[in-house]
Amino acid sequence: MLEIRTADWEADRDHLRAIRDAVFIREQGVDPAIEWDDQEEVAQHFLVLRDGNPVGTGRILPGGKIGRMAILPELRGTGLGLRLLQSICTFARSNGLPRVYLHAQRHAEAFYRKAGFVPVGGEFEEAGIAHIRMERTLA
Repeated sequence: MLEIRTADWEADRDHLRAIRDAVFIREQGVDPAIEWDDQEEVAQHFLVLRDGNPVGTGRILPGGKIGRMAILPELRGTGLGLRLLQSICTFARSNGLPRVYLHAQRHAEAFYRKAGFVPVGGEFEEAGIAHIRMERTLA
């Protein structure tokens, strides 16, 4: 059974942090000092649950920036990331945002293109990883 739901930073913090710690800090080597920021409490977080177990997360900031998208490694390629991204975009549209954007890791650019995002600008480095800004207009 799959569930993608909005999450509350205070109530769901342990699950959100565990997923991001596994993916960004341990797997990708992101410095913990920059993984956790002052936007956690203002962001709308999302949690992906598979058979009741937390396996993915993402967030959107009030200005439409999607970020901290993470699916546990053993479940990548199963469509969970795309479903999570679609849920975040649906939430943004229902809250009146005309467009959303994100900073995609270059290796994930094709994934975001498949979801309707287009590159804007050139490559840049964030957390020691090559990224590109991508945007999507919401219909």
